[in-house]
Amino acid sequence: MEKKWYQKVSNWLFGIVVVILLSILAINIHITIQARNNENVVPSVFGYRPFFVLSGSMEKEIHKGDLIITKIIEPSTLKINDVIAFRDEENTVTTHRIIDMIERDGNTYFVTKGDNNNTQDQNLVEYKDVEGIYVGRVPLVGTILNELAKPVNAVILVMGITIIFILLFQRTSRKIKLEEQAEFLAYKKEKELALKNMEKIQKEINEATTTPKKATMTTTTKKASSSKKGTVKAAPKKSATKTSTAKKVATKSTAKKTSTTKKVATKKTTAKQTSRKHS
Repeated sequence: MEKKWYQKVSNWLFGIVVVILLSILAINIHITIQARNNENVVPSVFGYRPFFVLSGSMEKEIHKGDLIITKIIEPSTLKINDVIAFRDEENTVTTHRIIDMIERDGNTYFVTKGDNNNTQDQNLVEYKDVEGIYVGRVPLVGTILNELAKPVNAVILVMGITIIFILLFQRTSRKIKLEEQAEFLAYKKEKELALKNMEKIQKEINEATTTPKKATMTTTTKKASSSKKGTVKAAPKKSATKTSTAKKVATKSTAKKTSTTKKVATKKTTAKQTSRKHS
């Protein structure tokens, strides 16, 4: 049975969400491990560093609870109006905008300010404090990842995703099994129907082959019967012919006998007359 379009879309969306969550979880675990190994260095993934936004100082562009992505960059390439992530005196990473650049004792310092703040930051930012330049954000993901950073929540998420995958796999396997059974039954029914049709066609062929033989045998029998009937009827004719022949023979023999008798009688009479004359 073919899936409906909304079922396909929901499956795709679920798969995408699961992949995203697993990717984020893997990245988060990687970052957590790096942070524990070296607390003085912000963890990075392929040259990018994620940060959780904990305040609304950059709102209208960056909101509290967002996950921001910064790229590691050479500080000397930065310019005014760039948004950078840097470490402050409390060793906390802050993301503010560069509003000015100052040269002191051959060193360059950045003057920064939050877009939602009324005043600029009190401390200047040195090159060594720069963690990266802001390149993008993912709304509200920071709060989620902050919660997932807790070991208990990470274990619960992994177990939940695993259970969902198992349930979906069982459901899919059951549906596939039912579909295979339905296809098998349909194939079996179709095969039986085809076999019945073949038997029917074979029966018709056999009947069509047997019928002419019967007709030939019937015709031969009729001819034989008619021949016998003709012979029986013709027998009297032969008898009549024989009778007439016999009569003719008898008549001829009678005529011959009569003529012979007459000749004999005539001879006798003539002999008597001759004898009388001699006497």
